Amino acid sequence: MKKLRFALLSWLAYPVLAALSYLLYIRLFAVDVVLYAALAAAALALALQALLLCCLSAWQAFSSLEKCQHLLVCALTGYALALSVPTVIDRSLSFYILEKLQQRGGGIARSKMDQVFKDEYMREHRLIDIRLTEQLVSGTIRIDDQGCVLLTPRGEGLAQFSRWFRHYGLPHQRLIGDRYSADLVDPFAHSQAAPDYRCH
Repeated sequence: MKKLRFALLSWLAYPVLAALSYLLYIRLFAVDVVLYAALAAAALALALQALLLCCLSAWQAFSSLEKCQHLLVCALTGYALALSVPTVIDRSLSFYILEKLQQRGGGIARSKMDQVFKDEYMREHRLIDIRLTEQLVSGTIRIDDQGCVLLTPRGEGLAQFSRWFRHYGLPHQRLIGDRYSADLVDPFAHSQAAPDYRCH
């Protein structure tokens, strides 16, 4: 029972350590991609947790397998936190809508939401700049000397996977507005012919 209590308390302490590591990381280091920074902070917190646990006598009662399992659970917790808190808030249009509604006194006309997205969201969040930066750092695109944004082989593979998953892994009857639709399973189905922005 003592082992279980110790393991539970240790696991509950890990998110606190991960949050503190993340806050220190983003204050002390320049960040290229929020997800990568959050994962690095989670890994740092895991290393600190392992070191702290090694200093506690109660940790010695655990077998090597139990220690590995405990640290694996903490690692998975850190991964989940990195994905579901800073990364989601950084990338989420849903959170932006809530923040924008709050900024505008609690309400915006539904008919003006497209305008808010085009005129404010894209500019305020520097959406093109930040997403291109993330893709460059991730190695999925490159920008040539003429300013042409090109897929790398890695980007091509991810795009193919994304299209495959969108078709087979997303719901075909999804509520959009006031009706169920399969529009997002193949969003390019009704695209116009390629405009003149192609560069190769």
